[in-house]
Amino acid sequence: MYCGRSAARWRRASSGGGRCRSSPRRTRPSGSAASWTPVSTRCWPKRPPSARRRPLRPPAGTDVPATAARLARAKINLALHVTGRRADGFHLLDSLVVFADTGDRLRARRAARTSLTVAGPFAAGLDAGPDNLVRRAAALMPGCPAALALDKQLPLAGGIGGGSADAAAALRALADLYRAPLPAPGAVLALGADVPVCLHGRAVRMRGIGEVLAPVPALPPLWCVLVNPGVACPTGPVFGALASPDNPPLPDFPDAFADAAALADWLCGTRNDLEPPARALVPEIARAGDAVAAQPGCLLARMSGSGATVFGLFARAAEARAAEAALSAASPAWWCRAAAVAG
Repeated sequence: MYCGRSAARWRRASSGGGRCRSSPRRTRPSGSAASWTPVSTRCWPKRPPSARRRPLRPPAGTDVPATAARLARAKINLALHVTGRRADGFHLLDSLVVFADTGDRLRARRAARTSLTVAGPFAAGLDAGPDNLVRRAAALMPGCPAALALDKQLPLAGGIGGGSADAAAALRALADLYRAPLPAPGAVLALGADVPVCLHGRAVRMRGIGEVLAPVPALPPLWCVLVNPGVACPTGPVFGALASPDNPPLPDFPDAFADAAALADWLCGTRNDLEPPARALVPEIARAGDAVAAQPGCLLARMSGSGATVFGLFARAAEARAAEAALSAASPAWWCRAAAVAG
């Protein structure tokens, strides 16, 4: 991680523990698409069989759309501390999560049965069958069949929640399309550890295995540059290379952040515990992080999630866009995007 107005200072993240298994699962309340609130619950009654297959019919007189669209925003872990490990092997996290105003796009159209097509620059090799997270998410919305079209703009397995964001976008789109309640948090968590936070879709503190979400102070206007060096960074080995699963949680939040520089200063007292092992396993991550940190106006550079995407924070849109242009020109094989950070 690099901190400071020029991001020239490198503060090594302390080693932490890792999650030995892939993304965990979540829990569910019923509610409208706009009112879903994640909670930690253990057991929920199954839907009666009669409620599982028949397409939902909205109340008479309800204005129901024929199509719905959602942006599956890129998730950014501004800080990610690994704080423990459960008996079942899942690791406990403490993370400040935000979302960039860029991502995959998902469209849903009412249909007799659910289907999925995938296009876009990162569609190659992505299975559109029943195991796709979008299809699995749609299966949690019985009675809401739709033709789903995913425009895949985010790199696969990049540490920015691409598949999880797509699943969350599918749930939101189907809820919009059929005026239907969202699935229970436990069912959502079962899709993956990042799906609940992506369904939340706003700046939040994420703890537990990803199911405990808490509000954070309002963030100042902020821009980012996302850079993926185009190399795979396997999650399992990254978690496995952590020296310890028991690391301190995030420091206390201030009442407010005066500006982007104040947020970056606070973040310099945090870390991503997964970054040191990821850098050791995939040196290209270090090269990308160094390049982002060297951009004029970069307040902080760090890896998101378990990699391989790194990000830089900027106070001004012009600085972020200039950084995107410079990085793209210097390393054409890298995926680079400048975007506002959605608060």
